Amino acid sequence: MSDETSTAADSYFESVEVGETAETEARTITEADVVNFAGVSGDFNHLHMDAERMAESQFGERIAHGTLVFSIATGLLWQSRSERERESLVAFYGVDNLRFVGPVTFGDTIHVETEVVEKREKPDHPVAGGVLHTEAEIKKQTNAPVITCEFLSLMQ
Repeated sequence: MSDETSTAADSYFESVEVGETAETEARTITEADVVNFAGVSGDFNHLHMDAERMAESQFGERIAHGTLVFSIATGLLWQSRSERERESLVAFYGVDNLRFVGPVTFGDTIHVETEVVEKREKPDHPVAGGVLHTEAEIKKQTNAPVITCEFLSLMQ
C-alpha cells in the first residue's frame, strides 16, 4: 500500500497495544567497552578505571558506567525492532524516571525487558501519530535490574 493510501488504522502507532511486552537479545559488557566509553565520554572516574582502588570498595571491582549500560540498552532495543517498527520511528522523544539501580561489572551480560504502558496521540504533529511510553528494565544475567526507565518514542 502506498503512503498516499495508508490510513491511521494502518500505522504502527495505532497497531501497538498497551500491555505489549518484549525482551531483547543479550550482550556482555567487557573491559574494552568501559575503556572505550571512558575515552569517548571523558569520564575516567575511579569507579570505572582504578582496579586497585575499587578492589577495596563496596563493589569489590570496577563497574561499568551507567550511561554506557544505558547506551548499550538503546542499541539492543534498536536491534530488536521489526523493520516495520524501525521505519515507523520518527524520533527518540526522551526518557523519564531513569534510575541506575544496580552495578554492572566486567563480564556481566545485560538484556532489556519492556512493556508499553501508554500511548498518547499527537494529532497536530506533521508526521507522527503519537508517542509510545514504554517501561524498560535493563537486567543482568542474574535477572537483577540494573537500570529502570521509561522510553518515549515518537511513532508514525
